[in-house]
Amino acid sequence: MSSLEEVAQQVSVCTDCPLSKGRTKAVPGEGPADAEIMFIGEGPGFHEDQQGRPFVGPAGQFLDQLIMSAGLKREEVFIANVVKCRPPNNRDPLPGEIAACRKHLDKQIELINPKVVVTLGRYSMARFLPNQTIGKIRGRARSVEGRLIYPMYHPAAALHNQNLRKVIEEDFKAIPGLVKQGAKETQPEEPSVQQLSMFSQDQ
Repeated sequence: MSSLEEVAQQVSVCTDCPLSKGRTKAVPGEGPADAEIMFIGEGPGFHEDQQGRPFVGPAGQFLDQLIMSAGLKREEVFIANVVKCRPPNNRDPLPGEIAACRKHLDKQIELINPKVVVTLGRYSMARFLPNQTIGKIRGRARSVEGRLIYPMYHPAAALHNQNLRKVIEEDFKAIPGLVKQGAKETQPEEPSVQQLSMFSQDQ
C-alpha cells in the first residue's frame, strides 16, 4: 500500500474481522496526504456507516466547530478511526477488531507522517498510550516514537455531559501551537554549534 487511495481500497474490501459483515460502507478516513494534524476517533457510527465518511453525525458536527475554533479547516486535517467499520449498535470496538484494523491505521500514519496526532477517546489513546486513564492525561501532549500525541475526550462525550464540553473546547485551543512543537519531534535534530566544535576537537 503506497498511497492513501490504496489503503482506502483495501479497507473497502477488508473482511479481516466480523465488523465487515454488518457494514453498509467502510469508513477509511479522509483528508490530505500531507496533513500536519491527524485526528483519530474510535469507530464509525450510523451516519458514518451510511456515508462512508468519518465524523459526519452529531459528534462530527461538534468536531467541525472545534476545528474552526482553532483557526483550522476540516479539509486541512486528516480524520480517521481505530476501526473502519461500524460496531453493532455503536458499541465499543473489541480488542480483536482493533487489532485487525491496526495495519490500515498504521499505514495511514506512516504515509501522512503528521506532526501531531490528536486521539479522540480512550480507544485511540490506548493505541499510543496504553494503560493510561484519559481523565488523567487528556490535554497534555506527549512524545511517542518521535511523534507528538495529544489525548482528548471524544467529542461525543460532550453530547452526553455538558461539563465535558468546556474541557474539550479548552483542550482544543492548544492544538495550533502543538503543530510547531510537533515539527521538531518529527525532524532529525541538527547538531548545535557546540556539538560541531566538539566534533572538530575530536579529530
